[in-house]
Amino acid sequence: MNMFKTEPFVSDKVWGYERWIVSTHAAGQSRIADTGSALDGKSITETVGADYPLLIKLIQANDTLSVQVHPDDDYARRVENTFGKTECWYILDAVPGATLVCGLNSGCTKEELAEAIKQNTLDKYLKVIPVKKGDFIFIPAGTVHAIQGGLRLLEVQEPSDITYRLYDWGRPREIHVEKGLEVTECTHSDPLENFDGTFACEYFSLSHQTFESTDYSDLWDPSQAVLPEVPQWISAFIIEGNGTICDGNGEEINVCKEEMIMLRSSGTYTAKSTDGSPLKLMIIE
Repeated sequence: MNMFKTEPFVSDKVWGYERWIVSTHAAGQSRIADTGSALDGKSITETVGADYPLLIKLIQANDTLSVQVHPDDDYARRVENTFGKTECWYILDAVPGATLVCGLNSGCTKEELAEAIKQNTLDKYLKVIPVKKGDFIFIPAGTVHAIQGGLRLLEVQEPSDITYRLYDWGRPREIHVEKGLEVTECTHSDPLENFDGTFACEYFSLSHQTFESTDYSDLWDPSQAVLPEVPQWISAFIIEGNGTICDGNGEEINVCKEEMIMLRSSGTYTAKSTDGSPLKLMIIE
């Protein structure tokens, strides 16, 4: 089997929901769908292995998430015995005027943040940025952030479920101020990337591809890999449209909006639109 669709693990939240569309994490695992084999319905670990290096989510935020921060690998391994969490967001849909919290305003210190949390005045230190459909935001570990209401996004991250909540807008959930401030980076870079269709960091790469023709065109070849070490499986998320993906042996799989396809990275693949509208994919490795 060179490719298959995934069925997500769904996590309902007070602010909306998460669909873990590629996950081998113990907290929630994606499953294999539509293979026509005995693997249907089993965890994707049966095929991609338990050490798949990414966790990929579809997030629907109807309300604002907590203000949170994630540790880097060194801190997470030492304190939590797990991976750190560097992540990125690709905005799939956004209401008019949508915003995100991503980073801190210049001039603040951890001591000021701690006092602001006590006084419920953290808002003044949060960097709020406007976002729209198609925007891309990179969030290194240590970056204070919060997804705000009215957003639907694709999240790609290290395989970690460690979150330190600094502030939760008055909701009665546990917060983790001490650990959160320990890992917070008081830096002030611009989180909005000038996304030209590709992005790469040490943990993952993304490539946005569009297929407008009903003839097959190249989707993936191992020689196209961006990272020096590509996992045995890569992911293809369908952003828009309907189409077909074909592997090098002639096997075809039909795809539609917001489905996730796992592709064996040693193979070659082509794709085409099937309904006359553009087929848009995000290739993740």
